[in-house]
Amino acid sequence: MRAEERTFVAIKPDGVQRGLIGDIVKRFETKGYKVTALKMLQVTDAQAKAHYAEHEGKPFYPRLIRYIQSGPIVAMVVEGYNAVAGVRHLMGSTDPDKAEVGTIRADYAQVMEYNVVHGSDSVESAEREIAIYFNENEIFDERKCMSELVTEYLDAD
Repeated sequence: MRAEERTFVAIKPDGVQRGLIGDIVKRFETKGYKVTALKMLQVTDAQAKAHYAEHEGKPFYPRLIRYIQSGPIVAMVVEGYNAVAGVRHLMGSTDPDKAEVGTIRADYAQVMEYNVVHGSDSVESAEREIAIYFNENEIFDERKCMSELVTEYLDAD
């Protein structure tokens, strides 16, 4: 049984260009996962090659690199119970035609090549992918609930 995990999520260039950032982030937060790091960036050559290293030499590798660099992405670290499997379930099948109704890819993607979002497929992949896009000091584990913030504010007077 898994416990608290960290996973890497990227809203791919087509998702960013279509203005889906808020809707996608909301899906994870509504499920109860914490977004502990988030940034928009243009993927560098080094990041793209590191991200897709396991596909190097395959016929579709150049297309993957071109696609991930075709516009900015939103990179995230998402944490929670069984986060790797849970996030992948919320995203749905890589092929949107096979994704369960209500998943991100079923709702927002039309073709497998432009499927809006990426999520790590294992805890090990998550660690590797997080390190490609984030330094540890960019990941925030401590988040306070609203009642804690209000109490701090009232106590400050």
